[in-house]
Amino acid sequence: MLLVIDVGNTNVVFAVFDGDSLVGQWRISTDAKRTADEYGVWLTQVLEHSKIAPESIKHAVVASVVPQVLFDLRQLAKRYFNTELMVIGDPRLKLKTGVGVKIDNPAEVGADRLVNAFAAWLRYKRALIVVDFGTATTFDVVSGAGDYIGGVIATGVNLSLDALQRAAAKLPNIAIAPPNKTATKSRAR
Repeated sequence: MLLVIDVGNTNVVFAVFDGDSLVGQWRISTDAKRTADEYGVWLTQVLEHSKIAPESIKHAVVASVVPQVLFDLRQLAKRYFNTELMVIGDPRLKLKTGVGVKIDNPAEVGADRLVNAFAAWLRYKRALIVVDFGTATTFDVVSGAGDYIGGVIATGVNLSLDALQRAAAKLPNIAIAPPNKTATKSRAR
């Protein structure tokens, strides 16, 4: 089985795949001070709770936008799963994402954005825009040939709400949640 790790600025998402099948998925808050053993104790417990034997994990891969966590995640893979952690974007690995990066400085594209582009291309096999709502909101463009050709980063929804609430004196702090009901149009008389 394959352990897949997505390290974002807010959360680290762990998933286990058996071939193409998602077996389980869990998230923990991102903390650059978290140790390999903290990850290991937590992750082995959630795996066992999900009836996944930790020894069944044979490979591990990570896409990270937080470089400070990579040392401990590498140690997690070695100590708890007896495998080397493959890091998307590591030039020492010849790990092919299947996505050509057709911008002036390919090193500027985060691993998370390349993985999103690759997954979207695999699914739809056409030109598309990939939108990811996280700490930041990213918009990435994939060509009809499957190449990453550019994108933009915008403030995420929660950061935007926080800034708006701080700047607008009468605006209350609101949470992102589905409404209890929707407003209806009043009938014209």
